[in-house]
Amino acid sequence: MNEFAVQHPILAVALPKIVVLLFVLLTALAYLTWFERKVVAHIQARWGPYRVGPHGLLQPLADGVKFLFKEDVTPAGADKFAYFLAPFLALSLAITSIAVIPFGPKEFSVFGQSTPLSITNLNIGLLVLFAITSMGVYGVALAGWSSNSKYPLLGGLRSSAQMVSYELALTMSVVGVILMAGTFNLSEIVNAQQGFHWGFVPRWNLIGWPFPQVLGFLLFFTSAVAETNRAPFDLAEAESELVAGFHTEYASFKFAMFFMAEYASMITVSCLATILFFGGWLSPFPQTPIWAWTHYIPAAAFAAAGLALIVHGVRYITMFGRVVLPVLGLALCGLGVLCGQPGMLDFVQGPFWFLLKIAIFLFIYVWVRGTLPRFRYDQLMGFGWKLLLPLSIVNVVLTSLAIVWTQQ
Repeated sequence: MNEFAVQHPILAVALPKIVVLLFVLLTALAYLTWFERKVVAHIQARWGPYRVGPHGLLQPLADGVKFLFKEDVTPAGADKFAYFLAPFLALSLAITSIAVIPFGPKEFSVFGQSTPLSITNLNIGLLVLFAITSMGVYGVALAGWSSNSKYPLLGGLRSSAQMVSYELALTMSVVGVILMAGTFNLSEIVNAQQGFHWGFVPRWNLIGWPFPQVLGFLLFFTSAVAETNRAPFDLAEAESELVAGFHTEYASFKFAMFFMAEYASMITVSCLATILFFGGWLSPFPQTPIWAWTHYIPAAAFAAAGLALIVHGVRYITMFGRVVLPVLGLALCGLGVLCGQPGMLDFVQGPFWFLLKIAIFLFIYVWVRGTLPRFRYDQLMGFGWKLLLPLSIVNVVLTSLAIVWTQQ
């Protein structure tokens, strides 16, 4: 292996990072289904998944096994190549977009070579990410067309029109951030948000100078929800009119791939919102001696979660839960102790705050789905073209004027 690392240093560094990121991402996609079902269930005063493992923690595994062994029926009149290509295209593009996301400022060593906490660090990372995500519409459009069925075709057409419409507002909403940071590099956009106003208010772009991007963030997140076909903008999957929309004729694991792509897109949007408007991996607390105790928040959070899980586990209703939950709690406590070590204390700060902000945005995604009703299609298109797009242009103009005014 050392010989391979010497002969192919770039591959030796990139491959382990890709494997680890894919494992973590695919595990997160599986448990996002569990998370969404539990949150929506509690909003509606229900239990959600509860019986397959303690608190339904093995439900994603059961769902995966079910999809793998479920009968896979292909419509007789379908275009076979496009029919099989569509879910693969949707999922692969959604996963690929994570490659340009930086998860922290620190570097670590792989086979003796220092590498950042990302697969790649591109100077035009934001442009590359938008280019990849904008191609996701092809997977949905191909799925609707290749099925040779009217309901999927209508769902595919709806999704194509919706994603093209909201892509404009989504792109324009981040121009203000680009003007303020002066770069397309995602790491540099985060670094441009360092510092504090009056010593305690973070200089995140959401509330930054010279023009706070509150309007830009609202436009970005609203457009991103529509781009990912999530409620209340999920007109491409409206079961009241289209049975299930563009994926009506899909079954088995191909059906699951579309939902994995949707959840991967949710993670990408949450990462982008965190980087562009909320300081990325930057802590919300000043790095001064009086705030030094905040360095121990990651370790304390893991330890507190572990202790709570142990206390809850020993009183769980099933023997399996009384074994599994305390073991998970002990693992979290061990992780808390590890994060509190001097060598790890600084390293975990960036990833911890970054992942915490992503988790908050994912919760908002699910919260919106369990709260708001679905729009009519004419309302959906009118909202994008008549409100979001003009406001995004206004935000660009105001940000530009503010930057020019401060430079005079």
